[in-house]
Formats: sequence, C-alpha cells, structure tokens
Amino acid sequence: MAPEIHMSDPVCLIENFNEHLKVNEEALEILSAITQPVVVVAIVGLYRTGKSYLLNKLSGKNKGFSVASTVQSHTKGIWIWCVPHPNRPNHTLVLLDTEGLGDVEKADNKNDIQIFALALLLSSTFVYNTMHKIDQGAIDLLHNVTELTDLLKARTSLDLDGVEDAADSESFFPDLVWTLRDFCLGLEIDGQLITADAYLENSLRPKQGSDQRVQNFNLPRLCIQKFFPKKKCFIFDLPAHQKKLAQLETLPDDELEPEFVQQVAEFCSYIFSHSMTKTLPGGIKVNGSRLKNLVLTYVNGISSGDLPCIENTVLALAQIENSAAVQKAVAHYDQQMGQKVQLPTETLQELLDLHKDSEREAIEVFIKNSFKDVDQSFQKELETLLDAKRNDICKQNSEASSDRCSALLKDIFGPLEEAVKQGIYSKPGGHNLFIQKMEELKTKYYQEPRKGIQAEEVLQNYLKSKKSVSDAILQADQALTEKEKKMKEEQVKAEAARANARRLEEIQKQNQHMMQKRERVHQEQVRQMERDKQNWLAKLKRTQEQRMQEQAAQLRATFEAENRRLHHELQYVQRNANNDDPCVLL
Repeated sequence: MAPEIHMSDPVCLIENFNEHLKVNEEALEILSAITQPVVVVAIVGLYRTGKSYLLNKLSGKNKGFSVASTVQSHTKGIWIWCVPHPNRPNHTLVLLDTEGLGDVEKADNKNDIQIFALALLLSSTFVYNTMHKIDQGAIDLLHNVTELTDLLKARTSLDLDGVEDAADSESFFPDLVWTLRDFCLGLEIDGQLITADAYLENSLRPKQGSDQRVQNFNLPRLCIQKFFPKKKCFIFDLPAHQKKLAQLETLPDDELEPEFVQQVAEFCSYIFSHSMTKTLPGGIKVNGSRLKNLVLTYVNGISSGDLPCIENTVLALAQIENSAAVQKAVAHYDQQMGQKVQLPTETLQELLDLHKDSEREAIEVFIKNSFKDVDQSFQKELETLLDAKRNDICKQNSEASSDRCSALLKDIFGPLEEAVKQGIYSKPGGHNLFIQKMEELKTKYYQEPRKGIQAEEVLQNYLKSKKSVSDAILQADQALTEKEKKMKEEQVKAEAARANARRLEEIQKQNQHMMQKRERVHQEQVRQMERDKQNWLAKLKRTQEQRMQEQAAQLRATFEAENRRLHHELQYVQRNANNDDPCVLL
C-alpha cells in the first residue's frame, strides 16, 4: 500500500522569479515519495479570475491556494497541492495552480506562454478559466497553444486535417474543462435553450470558407479541437454580492449564492469522476516520480529555449525513469547483500549464490520500475553494474578473508613468536618442540570458523615467512645438541671416573670395614683368649690352689702325721730317755 500523503498546504512547484522558471526541490521531494498513479488537474487563465478558489474546493478545503482580492497578480509560478483522490482509491489528486496570464507588469507574454505550456504538458485535466463569456479574446488566448505546435508535435508534424497521430495526441494531451466565471448571459441560440457544453462547441465551430479572414478565424478553433478531443464547459454565477467577494474564501456556503454553490459542487463532482490518470503515449501511467521527471524535463527544455517533442519527451522520461530504476535496483542489491552477506564467506560459492539471489531480486526491481526499456539497454547496463558489484564484493571478500586470517594468525601464533624471541626454543630439542607447537596452533587455526577463501593461502604464506625462524631454531638446536652431546660425554666420563672413585672408595670402605671387622673379631678373639686365659689362669690358679690346698692338706696331713710320728718318736725317746737306754735314743 502506498504511503498516505501529508500536505497541509500547497507548495511552490515552479518558481517564476524575474520571468525565469526554476524548479523547487521541496516539491520534487514530495512528488518523489508518491508511488501512486496521479490525476493532475491544472488551471490556467487570466489573473484575478478566481482560479485558486476552484482548486481549494477540489482539495476539500476553503483555504490553501492563495486567493487575493486586489488587482495585482498574487500567485507566482506554479503551485502544487497533492491530496488523496476522493473517488479513486490508491490514486493521488495533484492540483496545479498557475500564475495568472496577462499580468500587465510583465515585459511580454513569453513567460505566460511558458506557464501555459507547462500546465498543458503536465496535466491530465486542463481547466481554462475565463470571465463572463467565450469571446474571441478568450479563444485567442487559448490559441497561444498554437505557438507550441512545432514544439508539441508527435513524431511528425501535427497536421490539423490529419489523423496520423490522433492516438498519441489523445493519450498525451489533457481533457479541456472551460470554466466561465460570473456568467450573466442566457444559454440559448436562435431562441433555443442550450447546454454549457453546446455553447462551447458552438463557440469553437469553424466557419465555411477559404479566404484569409476565415482561415484566421478557424485556425485557433481547429487547434483547440485537435489538441482537446474531450471538452467540457461549466458556467458560474457571481458567488456573492460584490462587497463580499474580498472575503470569498472565508464565506460559508449559506452566505454564497445557492446557484454558485451548486455549480461549484457539479464542477468538483465532474472533475473527481471524469478526470483521468495522467498517461503518456503507449498507455504509460504517470506516478509522482514520473511527474517529477516530466517537470524537470519540461522546465529544462523551456530554460534552454526548446521543448522536446512528445516522442522525445517519452524518450527523455524513459532515460530518467530507467536510470532511476537502475539506481533503485542497484540500491536494492546493495541493501540485500548488506543484509545477507557477512564477509568473509566460508566459500566463494556461498558468496556467488548470495550474489545470484540479490541480482535476481535487483533485476525484478528494475523491471518493475523500468519504463520503455525497449532494447534492454538499461537492463544490460544494470547487469554490467551488478557484474562490477560482484567482482568488487568478491575482492572485498578476499580482502576481508585475508584480514580476518591475518588477525587470527597474529592472535594464535603471537604467543609462540614471543616465546621464540625470549629464546624458549633455543635449546637442544627446541626445534621439535617448536614444530610440535606449530602443529598444535595450526590445528587451532583450522578450527576457527569463517576464515574465508584465503584461509589456506594466508596460512601457507605465514608459514613460509616463518621458515627462516624454524631453520634458525633447527641450527641452534643442532649446535646446542652437539655441544650438549660432548658435555654429556664428558659428563659420562666424569661420572664414570666419579663412579670408579666411588667404587674404590666403597672398596676401601668395605676393606676398612672388613679390617675393622677383622680387628673387632681379632680383638674379640684376643679378648676371648684373654678371657679364656684369665679363666684358665683362674682355673689353673684355682686348680693350683686346690692342688696346693690338697698338697697343703697332704703336707699338713703328712706333717701332722710326721709330727704325730715325731711326736710319738719324741715321746718314745723321751720315754726311753727316761729309761736311759741309749739304743732307744738312736
């Protein structure tokens, strides 16, 4: 669904400063936002004839377009008011209020013709607002369109008597609604009442004859008949008393003439129900964006002094529309890729598949918004741009992958590089440890997701760049290993010597221990022998003492026996002595 239109007041579409036309960017932005088909109603006429009042009624409001009550022209340039169409859903009613024609303050009527031409070219319903009646002056003013004949030709010259380009003309030129303000005449011819439409047709009917005077009379009428196959006429009574006209836009309906109120209602009803969507030759419906491009095309053409013909206008519009469609398609592609793609992709095919989907959607967007791309030149241009986009994003993907992988390598291998700088691997066997650590870190690198298509190449380049480091570690490893080998050999020899010394020392200790043990045994033996000797001596002593005691006992016994014997002998002697027997003494 198209967005709702929010224009609380009209804005200037085409500025007219010092009779120089300039497009207002604010109004163009408003038109660009309208995606709905547009019904364009433009009103043209002399200044101070109440044009703005009718457009305000079409807008559904009493105030909007400037309504003045002085003799000075009030509206300058062309003003625009976009409102939702009251009768056609999803359509926008575009109202164009033009600067009044015939301003006496202008140097000439060239600027009037430009305003007139723009209103004619941009509208689907062209309201020609005049005063009182249809007279030759009003017809001659409308005849100004004949001065555009060469500029508005369609493919070939516009033959007033031919029908070659009738289809293109009818599809391009707007319907004519002639409004007669403050009408005070009776609608009758030859005593017969007629309608306002019959009055218009009768006023535009050419005369019979071929003289110059008749041709001059017929030329503007034939032009009007040709340019406006569909015509309608409305008459309006005086709205209110002359004194109240200055406050016309603020007067409620009950203070206006009833006939005038009814006439305005009929006019609005007709415009709402009969005004067609603005259409270009070929049945091309115009939306806000296309109307904006038409405005730019025509104003630029007028500023350069040459309006393009209808065919060239369509081509110019096609150029603008298709260029815009290409940009919109490219923008859609960029948006989709921006949403879908996270660089780097794991594989190139993943990226190409996303590109293919976005490319297909972009082409669909272009086809939806394209305009008469007959030879598909703009679609080919789009495809070329999308190919360039694909190549660029593939390059970005490769760079993103390289950046991602380089960052990963720095993060993963950074501690290893720092360890190398600190000389941790500058030792025997360090190269094997270095290679083992490298393999562990490579495995960790491979496990990291979304490295992209440069993962292996960046890794291999990194490993190549570190080959000199690996070689240096290997050389250091080999040198240190050889040195360590010699040191170990010397250590083995020293250890062997120390072992021999320890063995000799141990043998010495053992011998000493044995000597000590033998000495202890000998001492013990000596002590035992001494103890045995002592025991023997003691025993011998005891034996000797015992023998001596026995001998002593024997001696004592012998002594006692001898003593007793001697005692007996003595006694015997004594007894004998007493007997004086000498023999006894012997």
